[in-house]
Amino acid sequence: MNPLVSIIMGSTSDLPVMEKACQFLEEMEIPFEVNALSAHRTPAEVSEFARNAHQRGIQVIIAGAGMAAALPGVIAAETPLPVIGVPIKGSVLEGLDATFAIMQMPPGIPVATVAINGAQNAAVLALQIMAVNNPALQAKVIAYKQGLKKKIVKANEELAQLEYKYKV
Repeated sequence: MNPLVSIIMGSTSDLPVMEKACQFLEEMEIPFEVNALSAHRTPAEVSEFARNAHQRGIQVIIAGAGMAAALPGVIAAETPLPVIGVPIKGSVLEGLDATFAIMQMPPGIPVATVAINGAQNAAVLALQIMAVNNPALQAKVIAYKQGLKKKIVKANEELAQLEYKYKV
């Protein structure tokens, strides 16, 4: 089984955040790989990874990075694949520095950006991207979204049962 999604993080200290993407892809039965690559400490390896990912069958790259957050942009500069950046909270700026660094890419080098620590949404977006021309994956997206709706319906049913003196 070859991976379709590559989850990259600048360091293993990012794993508690990026694990949410792993868990979602696992739940959806989407093959993925996970690696630590640093735009600043291993630039040659990042470049090689980015240039060759599509030849290995990778369809989407999810790249998490904190502070200077160069990793998603460096990867996007050298790959034809869609890159989803996950800004990771970890600096004195609470992840805003990473968010702005990932969002502010020059023309021609897009990086889709999710919320700070939003690795699960990055995985959902990766699935949606791959599902565009894949009916089996599209069915997974539809089922997942219906599951979200069911959770809210159930929550409202539970809220209706709460008893307060002034609750109407």
